[in-house]
Amino acid sequence: MTDSKVFRGLHEECGIFGVYNVNNASELIYFGLHALQHRGQEGCGIVTVNSSMLQRIKGEGLVSEIFNQDKIRSLKGNMGIGHVRYATSGGGGIENVQPFLFRHHGGDFALAHNGNLVNSNELRRYLEDKGSIFQSTSDSEVLAHLIKKDSVDSDRLEVIIRALNMLEGAFAFLIVTKDKLYATRDKYGLRPLSIGKLDDGYIVASETCALDIVGATFVRDVNPGEVVVIDKDGLHSYDYSKFKHHHMCAMEFIYFSRPDSDIEGMNVHAFRKESGRYLYKEAPVDADIVIGVPDSSLSAAIGYSEESHIPYEMGLVKNKYVGRSFIEPSQEMRERAVRMKLSPVRSIVSGKRVVLIDDSIVRGTTSKRIIKQLRLAGAKEIHVRIASPQIISPCFYGVDISTYDELVSAHHTIEEVRKIIGADSLAFLSEKALFEISKRHELCTACFSGKYPTELYSSIYDANKDHKF
Repeated sequence: MTDSKVFRGLHEECGIFGVYNVNNASELIYFGLHALQHRGQEGCGIVTVNSSMLQRIKGEGLVSEIFNQDKIRSLKGNMGIGHVRYATSGGGGIENVQPFLFRHHGGDFALAHNGNLVNSNELRRYLEDKGSIFQSTSDSEVLAHLIKKDSVDSDRLEVIIRALNMLEGAFAFLIVTKDKLYATRDKYGLRPLSIGKLDDGYIVASETCALDIVGATFVRDVNPGEVVVIDKDGLHSYDYSKFKHHHMCAMEFIYFSRPDSDIEGMNVHAFRKESGRYLYKEAPVDADIVIGVPDSSLSAAIGYSEESHIPYEMGLVKNKYVGRSFIEPSQEMRERAVRMKLSPVRSIVSGKRVVLIDDSIVRGTTSKRIIKQLRLAGAKEIHVRIASPQIISPCFYGVDISTYDELVSAHHTIEEVRKIIGADSLAFLSEKALFEISKRHELCTACFSGKYPTELYSSIYDANKDHKF
């Protein structure tokens, strides 16, 4: 495990955004990707359709770094798709930045993917044996080759449905052709995807916050196991699978999504605030102030404060203009970067018994450093409360926790983790609370329980061969 991996926080893989029949589609996609920037900061791209021709610009970096006004204007047309990504499956590099664009005599198309396919290695070998040549190491390209390998005389929708039924894992895909936009989710419902209406056109996005930013009105979510086709006649719904579940990734509520997004009818801020309330009921503590780790833990900290009647304070301040510290080459520079990125407010925490609310503990490294900073700032006691259960198992669905080795709670008891991070006390939210808060019967809690909603394939077993699932 590299030093950069040790320091880096928990990351989702990517976000997707699509536009159909709206003027200046590239501008809307640009703003939509900005709203989804938290879902991926390593690369981005936009494909638009202009007079039946698909054109693309992509690059490694933030949306504002890759696109300027001239580039946006050069991407003409009233439909297209965009993508922001983190490098998990397949790794980094410009060849893995999406959307992928394919020139094909049966019709050009582009696709963008959020999630991770657990049978991608098996499918890749199958496709290569059939003569496919891959442009990237990303699992997302597998779907494109499954589409391309079928007869060009086949109906495009039928081809897509056949391809989707060969995929296993978590995915939300957008596919754009010269005259249609396809939106689909995996049959387990692991990744979010929402549809909005804007004037006479439609917007599709990983989160509803991106619909809001472009002025679209939420219509509905794409359902698990469904393909939605958007064309000149409107929306058309097709089931590619009758096996349907709603195992939405619990970390979408806990950490990944923006607080102003709604996931399948539940507002993210409301969920996190209620998780803070439950956390106090399950793990009360006598203290002077409650503080949250910016930004994703602030809602839970407010809920904990309201339920406990312990004052909520801004005890940690995040500097949003500091670069990502995991790229720093030396340990000393990383330590400085932590202090620059997250600073305790000394006059608030000094001499106080502090309840520190965070959304999760993955490797324990960040928690340890924050607690050290709070002690140096004069905190008298530090009681850590985590607004999620212990992460004890890898995720194979698009989150970059893919091995047991990097999970501190997989190897240590709560008391041992408490000692490692240097807290006076430590408690986690129960798994049961997640279901009660969300008012759901199904959630993917695999990283907390080790119970995976999908089959796992040999390549995954090989990577974690010392452990049982």
